[in-house]
Amino acid sequence: MLALRELQFGYPDQGFALSVPEFDMLPGESIALVGPSGSGKTTLLNLIAGILIPAAGSITLNGEALTALPDRQRRQHRLRHMGMIFQSFELLDYLDVRDNILLQGRLCHSQKVDNSLEQHAQKIAGQLGLDDKWRRKVNALSQGERQRVAACRALLLNPSLVLADEPTGNLDPENKLTVLNKLVEDCKQQQRILLTVTHDHSLLPNFDRVIDIASLIETGASPA
Repeated sequence: MLALRELQFGYPDQGFALSVPEFDMLPGESIALVGPSGSGKTTLLNLIAGILIPAAGSITLNGEALTALPDRQRRQHRLRHMGMIFQSFELLDYLDVRDNILLQGRLCHSQKVDNSLEQHAQKIAGQLGLDDKWRRKVNALSQGERQRVAACRALLLNPSLVLADEPTGNLDPENKLTVLNKLVEDCKQQQRILLTVTHDHSLLPNFDRVIDIASLIETGASPA
């Protein structure tokens, strides 16, 4: 379970403040977070991931208080228990598809990168249509292919939580549904949490819940 309580954050130099009284997500649940640009959606994802630190309040994942962890432990917790799909992908252009996907495992101190993990990575890549790109450098891929590589990396270590920022933004309609269905189905099957920022309203029926960040900030939100 993911639980946010009395979360406070601000960029003083930008006059931006975010306040979330209460927000809960349950294992196996998929949520689409919507709202206009600049309303704090990506900021909220980065707070949950521990990339940003709140001024007050708590974030707990499966009973562990993430806001109480020191920097190094918070980073390792993120690598082991969270999968992130960034708008900018955060891929290393000089590595191929294989090594970009396996990078999450190499950076996670508690994970062994062996044949079993590589086979798992290759299976995910195949499910997202990247079979023939396995040893291709990512700087030779299209934007849509790079986005799919980022999705594969996010799922590599079977995380408890997947945070996705516009994960289908560069994909054609067919691949858009392939990636989203993979994320949502894995969420259900593996009882992981999926929180997705999206501006694509055609995708909203695929999620268990749709939350407008304005209502979340004003009143809080919890599972129905």
